[in-house]
Amino acid sequence: MYASTQSASVLGIGALLVHIEVTIETALPSFNIVGLPDNSVRESRERVVAALHYCGFDWQPRRITVNLAPADVRKEGSAFDLPIAIGMLQALELIDDVDLSDTVLMGELSFDGHLRPVRGALPVAMMSKSKGKRRIILPERNAGEAAIVRDIDVYGVTTLHDAIHLLSATNTTAPKRIDVDELFRTASEKHKIDMSDVKGQLSVKRALEVAAAGGHNIIMIGPPGAGKTMLAKRLATILPPLSLTEALETTTIHSVAGLLPPGQPMVTQRPFRAPHHTISDAALIGGGVGVVRPGEVTLAHHGVLFLDEVPEFQRNVLEVLRQPLEERSIRIARTKMNVEYPANVMLVCSMNPCPCGNFGSRRDCRCSMQEVQRYMAKISGPLLDRIDIHVHVPAVDIDDLAAAPTGETSSMSRTRVVRARERQHERFARRAHLFKNADMSTKEIAEYCALDTVTGALLQQAMRSLRLSARAYDRIIKVARTIADISGSDAITEDHVREAIQYRSLDRIGLSG
Repeated sequence: MYASTQSASVLGIGALLVHIEVTIETALPSFNIVGLPDNSVRESRERVVAALHYCGFDWQPRRITVNLAPADVRKEGSAFDLPIAIGMLQALELIDDVDLSDTVLMGELSFDGHLRPVRGALPVAMMSKSKGKRRIILPERNAGEAAIVRDIDVYGVTTLHDAIHLLSATNTTAPKRIDVDELFRTASEKHKIDMSDVKGQLSVKRALEVAAAGGHNIIMIGPPGAGKTMLAKRLATILPPLSLTEALETTTIHSVAGLLPPGQPMVTQRPFRAPHHTISDAALIGGGVGVVRPGEVTLAHHGVLFLDEVPEFQRNVLEVLRQPLEERSIRIARTKMNVEYPANVMLVCSMNPCPCGNFGSRRDCRCSMQEVQRYMAKISGPLLDRIDIHVHVPAVDIDDLAAAPTGETSSMSRTRVVRARERQHERFARRAHLFKNADMSTKEIAEYCALDTVTGALLQQAMRSLRLSARAYDRIIKVARTIADISGSDAITEDHVREAIQYRSLDRIGLSG
């Protein structure tokens, strides 16, 4: 007896169609799964058998073999439980034999026949549509994210019996529908925090606005209690709203990682990820033993990656950020697979100026100059070179702390940021990745960032005195272009370049380059 069903396996942030073949023979009882299954797939035989018996399906002991094709790609996860169970029931002739060639099944079975949610429902639905499949049946908690994909019928089920009923000829259940445009329009962009919560620090707020307008990486250096973490958390409140395309990309990543909250089918706000300094390099950029998972950099795609107290991170962990910051993507190579994850993030770092944190502040510093230099040198020059904006965060004046908040709100700053990015969108309309002044090529710098004689001489003088690298030279011009966009200027002026140069404070003390 033979039956076949279809399911899918998550691969990177995409999905692979998997054909499941079930054969049942009269021979010594056994249950084998072949086709490069991992341990979680092998264990599905115990879950499937227990669920079928609990739901009232009994059969004489037989030899059962399940094949997952293509057999040369490793399969992982618990989403194969439901298609294996349906295939077994058809092969045992315990349910009607219906054509499932246009149906994709996925779901993890509990012992009592209920279905638990699985990872990657959105990329599976997108892949199913591209393969011409008509419908997808999956756990109810995953139905919302899968229904984001149009032109494919999505059915959410709670139990194995529900899935069997959907496959019967008498089924009249309507597929789940979600109006993506309406969901996106009504999504709340209101944040519980606001930039006006931060008292003082006007120069730092200005630097964060410049970073947000151009997608520039930024590092904040200041004593404990100056508000670095508070400012970083509020950066997301001045970033432009996610576009529909960005929201789908971000939702796909969080779906693969299994991080979508229940009842929230789409990510509608820019991610903010703040990993602890004990994180490993694999957890930061992705990878792992056996099963490859997206890391914190990818989870922050189209959002903010915040590294608080960055000198406390392991040196090897920080160094793996070099390539993602340049290429906006991460390629992970394994013996049997190569995975590419997107990594279009804004890197935001914070650090103290010395081990005790008081160097350059009103408090007495207990550190020697050698200790200060050794502490600052924990961040390599090449990594600092990839951070466009270096800004000092001074201790807040007592008068500012006692006064009522009077600063600009996040919405006021966001208006200027959005306006600057709209100028960049018009400038780079031919490019696939938009809004990134930080991503301009050398040719585009020459085309859009021309300097007059006086401004060019000023930048050359700064290059010589600060002994900056060629990368730092490009980044100063890019930041100056962003400052010009904020001010609504088509040309980069001397004032724009002066402000951009002052954002290389760590270069001025000789710690990068």
